[in-house]
Amino acid sequence: MLNINKSVENSKVSFALEGRLDTITSPDFENELKDSLGNATELVIDFANLEYISSAGLRVLLSAHKTMSKQGSMKIINVNSTIMEIFEVTGFADILDIG
Repeated sequence: MLNINKSVENSKVSFALEGRLDTITSPDFENELKDSLGNATELVIDFANLEYISSAGLRVLLSAHKTMSKQGSMKIINVNSTIMEIFEVTGFADILDIG
């Protein structure tokens, strides 16, 4: 289960994710991103209430990062220690802007 809360302010798009970003839920988030990033120059994803991320979720983040590196910036905030460990082990901590 994943709850996706989106807010748009000018060219800044923010998402707050709650639950699990996995094989079942990542297509929903991927579709939300595709629908939202057209004119965005800033993307912020809040992981404060994200409990789990799978390789499918990592793939969605990598795709979003690729898109945003061409048109602006992407930042992931409020990452808990469990997900941060996944980012570190996979090398995503070196690729993504995590704050």
